[in-house]
Amino acid sequence: MPNVRAIPTVRRRRLGRALRKFRTEAGLSLDQVAELMNLKPGAKWDGPKTSRIENANGKISAPEVVTLLGHYGVTDPETVTALEELARTAGKAGWWNSYGGVVPSNLEDLIDAEEEARVVRSYYATVLPGLLQSGAYAREITAATSFHIPKEEHPAIVDVRMGRQAALTRPGAAQYWFVIHEALLLQQFTPHPSLMREQLLRLLDVSDLANVNLQVMPLDSGPHPGARGNFSIFHFPKPWPSLVSAESAGVSHYTEGQETAERFQTDFDRIVASALPADRSRDTIRTHMEGMTR
Repeated sequence: MPNVRAIPTVRRRRLGRALRKFRTEAGLSLDQVAELMNLKPGAKWDGPKTSRIENANGKISAPEVVTLLGHYGVTDPETVTALEELARTAGKAGWWNSYGGVVPSNLEDLIDAEEEARVVRSYYATVLPGLLQSGAYAREITAATSFHIPKEEHPAIVDVRMGRQAALTRPGAAQYWFVIHEALLLQQFTPHPSLMREQLLRLLDVSDLANVNLQVMPLDSGPHPGARGNFSIFHFPKPWPSLVSAESAGVSHYTEGQETAERFQTDFDRIVASALPADRSRDTIRTHMEGMTR
């Protein structure tokens, strides 16, 4: 395969991270990988090629992935098959690519995580999760938080957020568990008095989905780990490691690995224990909604 620069799609980034992990665990340098790959007659491989593949800037075929994994000592059939398939579809662009530069790479990774995860657990206290936002709420929040982005790009940002919500209802959708702070239910948008009532109705509708569990953290809950900020935990099918997205100063940071996921899962379990049960959460949402302007 010609060693040409590839478009760094989400799939290529995921494949590159996995191959780098297995190479590192095997204790092989880039040059050692090249030597091993060049044992095959006619192969033309060098260290920089491996680096480009791992950084999502180089192409690799499914057979080459299998060969690499063999050199790395990876023989688990599920893992090999998963990475083979990823190599075959690495050039596939996500639906969000049609929106161009309004979708940065970190948001691409989040969208991919929402669509590929099997279990997602989220705690939000400063803003409602994008997957739960109504269109009107999304527009107001975008205008308030994206003032550094040209206004003409705001509609595309909102469209992408609405498009993400298909992950909730697609075939094979993940199991979602949201905990949101009650203070978010009390927010008011003065120019649009009916906006929050519509938003709370959206929350009730989503909570009816069989794969969604929605809880409210009451105002009188007391201290809990959610005080550190919004976060989500994504669990994927084998061989992909769990991913944690945690916000700090309004910026999301992503960390892969079982140890981090387990730490945040412990925090989430404590948050759930402090939150209202699902039925009482729905009652709370409904009570706030009924007291708002139609």
